[in-house]
Amino acid sequence: MKGEGAIVFLIVFFALLFVTLASPNFPPGRQIYDALGIAETEYLVLGIPTTTLVCAAFNGVIYGVIAWLIFTFGKKILRQ
Repeated sequence: MKGEGAIVFLIVFFALLFVTLASPNFPPGRQIYDALGIAETEYLVLGIPTTTLVCAAFNGVIYGVIAWLIFTFGKKILRQ
């Protein structure tokens, strides 16, 4: 099935999104946010501070891509 990698990415993305929303300083999202020099804001999106939401998205994407790569290479290795 071609969509297996996408499913793995989405599961890890949403898991890390929720973990980071519960613990906003979960690495590396906050470090990336600080390194980019983005200004802090008090604006809320659905009751969540924008800074926390952006850090959570960074973490979800980074860990999702890592999980997707591990899944993809692991699947190729096991096929051979």
